[in-house]
Amino acid sequence: MLDLSAFRKASPNTRRRRYTVTLTCSSSVESMDAVLEPTAVRWLLGHFATGVTVLTCRSSSGADIGVTVSAFASVSLQPALVLVCVERRTEVCRFLGTATEFAINVLASDQEEIARRFAQRCEQRFAGVAVTRGKTGAPLLHGALAHLECRTSSMQNAGDHSIFVGEIISGSARLGNPLLHFRGSFTRLNP
Repeated sequence: MLDLSAFRKASPNTRRRRYTVTLTCSSSVESMDAVLEPTAVRWLLGHFATGVTVLTCRSSSGADIGVTVSAFASVSLQPALVLVCVERRTEVCRFLGTATEFAINVLASDQEEIARRFAQRCEQRFAGVAVTRGKTGAPLLHGALAHLECRTSSMQNAGDHSIFVGEIISGSARLGNPLLHFRGSFTRLNP
């Protein structure tokens, strides 16, 4: 059984304090599933620093769609595959379910405002944001460290998210430092 009592007693205002949490597991993996609460899982996984991306695509009506995503990973070099996880209840997930192509914009350290904007639930995410059109027609955000244009290869539902695997069909990159997400906050590398 997992003992997360120190975390459960923490109020939202004290979340950023340091906690020593001892995890004690029984031999049964099934028993762990029933014990883990979403807030505890978020807190535990927050200790893994990730890059920050904005996934973009065009709807069938030609509208630009985008959302901030930190669950992004390389899957394979040959063929060149990446995966991205998107919360199933979002507008972006509904459009991606029918889209054949999407783009991943890897954000630079000075693009925290862009990350916050695309993380919000609002209609005008692209208002005032400089973009160019990639080969797929997806919006590519100016200033991003890298752009990867992908053709949707597969989709799999997993809990409250959907996993989209895309084959990279085009890409570009520039020098610079990435924007990172760690323990619920945006941060930067300290070279």
